[in-house]
Amino acid sequence: MNKKLLSAPYLLWAVSFIIIPLIMIFYYGLTDKSGGFTFSNILEISTSINVKALLLSLLLSLISTLICLLLAYPLAMILNNLNVNQNSFVVLIFILPMWMNFLLRTLAWQTLLEKTGVINNALAFFHLPSLNIINTPYAIVLGMVYNFLPFMVLPIYNILIKIDPNVINAARDLGANGLQTFCKVILPLSWPGVISGITMVFVPSLTTFVISDLLGGSKILLIGNVIEQKFTQANNWNVGSGLSLVLMIFILVSMAILSKYDKDGEGLI
Repeated sequence: MNKKLLSAPYLLWAVSFIIIPLIMIFYYGLTDKSGGFTFSNILEISTSINVKALLLSLLLSLISTLICLLLAYPLAMILNNLNVNQNSFVVLIFILPMWMNFLLRTLAWQTLLEKTGVINNALAFFHLPSLNIINTPYAIVLGMVYNFLPFMVLPIYNILIKIDPNVINAARDLGANGLQTFCKVILPLSWPGVISGITMVFVPSLTTFVISDLLGGSKILLIGNVIEQKFTQANNWNVGSGLSLVLMIFILVSMAILSKYDKDGEGLI
């Protein structure tokens, strides 16, 4: 049996759910309703509402990615120092939320954060000030960090466990202290995992619309919400596809950076 035939199911899946949808996005994004070629759909990004939504999306995505990195790197180092393997219970705890439906996880935070929610009821019980962050950018960032933190932890942990302990011991034997060992040995060697984690958090944070809908109360408009509304409410596939092509530029840049710093895919999970 030809081994190439074994790839047929994947090729069928890729063509059906990746290639064809991309062709449709390019077609609608570069044509008007009459089918004529145009760049007007892409230039819709220059309107004041869309520019504001894009800039806010970039800002919240960068903040969420930075917070995830600051939380994930120490966490990955702790897991690595515990000498646990990828099948351990500790690592399973971080993977477990990813098995739950994304929408349910976000709805859970909506229930926790709302003004009469679990957190505010608990604070009121102890006569503490209420937490009023629902329907604000802070709630959106919290939702992004919660949902995408595992995508930062796992690539960094995956690269840290591959670092030869003898390399670290050699640095210490040569007189390097803990900070010097981290800055000159551990961090450079773990850079592919860091870049992979940043990419895997930044891209979905930039394109999300569910988190901003639920935790932002549909009051905070991100570029993902604009695109979603063009498709579902305005039924304008042309403008929606054009704006999607603009977002695709950011995604391609992120993927190019990932391929440059992680050529062997060492940081991928």
